[in-house]
Amino acid sequence: MNQALTIPKFTKRYGEVTESKAGGVTYTPRELADFVADQMLEIADLPKDRPLRVLDPAIGHGELLRSLLDRITGRVDVYGFETDVAALEVAKLRLAESYPHACLNLVEGSFLDHVLDDFSEGLFARGERYDLIIANPPYVRTQIIGAERAQELASQFGLTGRVDLYFAFLLGMARVLTPSGSAGIIVSNRFMTTRAGGTIREALARGLRLRSVFDLGDTKLFDAAVLPAVIVANGRRSVEAVAPARFTTIYEAKTKTGSQVADSAIAALEQSGVVGLPDGRNFEVQHGTLHIDTDPSGVWRLSSDSVSAWLDTVDANSWARFGDIGKVRVGVKTTADKIFIRRKWDDELELLRPLTTHKVARRFRADTSRERAQILYPHEVVNGRRAAVDLENFPASRAYLEAHREKLESRTYVIEGGRRWYEIWVPQNPDDWHGPKLVFRDICEQPTFWIDLDDTIVNGDCYWLKPKPGMADALWLALAVANSTFIEQFYDRRFNNKLYAGRRRFITQYVEQFPLPDPANALSREIIERTKVLYEHVAERNAATLEAELDGLVWQSFGLSAEDV
Repeated sequence: MNQALTIPKFTKRYGEVTESKAGGVTYTPRELADFVADQMLEIADLPKDRPLRVLDPAIGHGELLRSLLDRITGRVDVYGFETDVAALEVAKLRLAESYPHACLNLVEGSFLDHVLDDFSEGLFARGERYDLIIANPPYVRTQIIGAERAQELASQFGLTGRVDLYFAFLLGMARVLTPSGSAGIIVSNRFMTTRAGGTIREALARGLRLRSVFDLGDTKLFDAAVLPAVIVANGRRSVEAVAPARFTTIYEAKTKTGSQVADSAIAALEQSGVVGLPDGRNFEVQHGTLHIDTDPSGVWRLSSDSVSAWLDTVDANSWARFGDIGKVRVGVKTTADKIFIRRKWDDELELLRPLTTHKVARRFRADTSRERAQILYPHEVVNGRRAAVDLENFPASRAYLEAHREKLESRTYVIEGGRRWYEIWVPQNPDDWHGPKLVFRDICEQPTFWIDLDDTIVNGDCYWLKPKPGMADALWLALAVANSTFIEQFYDRRFNNKLYAGRRRFITQYVEQFPLPDPANALSREIIERTKVLYEHVAERNAATLEAELDGLVWQSFGLSAEDV
């Protein structure tokens, strides 16, 4: 039998972690539990000649099982796993008292250990599959699981990249569901859109017959900062083609509600369009089918005839993607900002360089009225390769760094990585800081991209793109596209990934796929020239008018208009 799953309370670089976070504890609201139970029973083909076999792989207090058992009559064998002894005892008492027709097999331990043994020596040692699986698996990031355990799970489940604990739970449940059974699983919606989730998306599409996916967005159904999704699926009977799953999204809307109202966010899922709730919030509900990209790393998103036609028009009018004109990178990460980064330095050190952070962020051009921070940057290029500078050549900087040597040497991961004790953990290529570059914020409601012409170094709270040789004009064109209302619509239709309050994540895997019209055509030339004018006048009173006119031209360049949305 495999070693039982244990989750450390802290790791080297992430400090203390609360017990609930370490265990991925996020208990399920009853209304959501009832919704999941209804959805999975609607598609299940249950046996009539034997007791049902029901599984919850992470029981918690038993709320999901309660919702399911409320809807099942007749004998049922209930199986469950829980590593929290106190929570398990609560679940046992609640279920035994309320469901005498259920035979309870609830065990302290890890579901993953059971699955990894292929049931030959598992906790129940029976090797049988389950008719109904209902779950809210623990959400625990790689940094908290620990690298060794994450690598073990990745190897045993065929995962790649950054591993979240619930990835393994999802694959484990797919492995033990009967072909005619059904599963209802609550997960973080992140796995549908992140690059790290590509492996799990591909495996689920192959191992389950997906029937419905609900992206519950920023409904705030949980006390924790979780953006949940619900997967409803049957087991995989064979390899024959199946119809696309239904896909529903619900996100808070800026527009006011019309005549549609609902008692809750869950109840709103039965409607379409903008729906108002009693608490004053308005949500937009969209229904379509689940689009699964042929590329395993492609996102899961909503598809409909209108969305597909819209994206096809964009593709037909695209010359390239942002990733074709330059590589998108994250800014520098020092892992010792208090030493390397300051707004005011007591001394003039030789290695100080201007630093761009999110605090000077403004669309089109950085807000230089704010005091710019400086970074002590101990890197250079020697014979075409990045290297740490020789501190002997920079006596003032050397004295300053030596005064902080003990703290810097405590970053053992820097030294273990073969680096000098005074180096920045992620410095990027020193030569790339020179010349124009596109800089942008990570998380924001409205895209915030600007051109940097001051050779600044970009901090890790922003991303940046340096154009390839000969792509200078394409960079100005990219600036106009990136700040347009068009790109907001493209983002929502192509990536379907929003955070709370309508905020989006502008990270490498999305921005590198932003489209560009041909910079050589007449309309693009006009966009480029107008963007340069707006850059010069962005702080003036007429900037809003200039930006609105530019926005309309960007829509036209892709064969669309804002009124088409």
